Amino acid sequence: MVDVDRALEVVRQQLSSTPRVALVLGSGLGGLTEAFEESRAIPYADIPGLPRASVPGHAGRMVAGRLEGVEVIAMQGRLHPYEGHALSQVVLGVRLMLRLGASTLIVTNAAGGLDPALAPGSLLAITDQINLTGQNCLVGPNDPTLGPRFSDMSEAFDPRLVALAREVAEAQGIALAEGVYAGVLGPSYETPAEVRMLRLLGASVVGMSTVQEVIAARHMGARVLGLSCVTNPAAGLTAQRLDHADVEHTARATAATLSRLVRGIVARLARAT
Repeated sequence: MVDVDRALEVVRQQLSSTPRVALVLGSGLGGLTEAFEESRAIPYADIPGLPRASVPGHAGRMVAGRLEGVEVIAMQGRLHPYEGHALSQVVLGVRLMLRLGASTLIVTNAAGGLDPALAPGSLLAITDQINLTGQNCLVGPNDPTLGPRFSDMSEAFDPRLVALAREVAEAQGIALAEGVYAGVLGPSYETPAEVRMLRLLGASVVGMSTVQEVIAARHMGARVLGLSCVTNPAAGLTAQRLDHADVEHTARATAATLSRLVRGIVARLARAT
């Protein structure tokens, strides 16, 4: 079990502000932190319990600052179970950001499109998730300072935040689909047969992250908004072979649009309070 309090003490020594919004920035999407004002960065390697990020496109830093007048903190890149990390390490960054004071979490990810209508570069607001990793970050002794033993997941993604994202997207002229995210363990991509199964289960996109972070955040009572960047059609939908370099390329190409959407959402959150 990772010692959250020890990691929190180290981070608090380097950050003086109290964030209101936390963000997890996935593959190729970490550039949003360039818009932070008065930003301060802490490498994961300097935070007890957080190992270095090893996946290309994940800088492996925690960055705090001000975005659209709101104090925010972001994970610039994430950790994945398939890298061999314990789930307590995978969700430590989210727990730290929420313990620092954030009450809203925005998670972004690169995902494969299961719906043929979702072309590479499409953006999707996640309305629900299916955890197919075979794991759950809440297994083991429960820490009551984080949340209850049995955590309600009936609204894993806050419907009001989804509606807000929809309104901001419409105002900015951004096409924003909505659908269910299927989280798998990876690191191998899905087979065509698995893709057919996922579509039958009602998923719109599939990826190798996010679900544990959302479970940890809801355990702590945070409101969650999830945004997926569709980087490729899932296996079997086209003749295209899947390659992480293509995932990064599409994510980077879409990053400016996604960043504009996130900034608009954060600005609306500021006005709402």
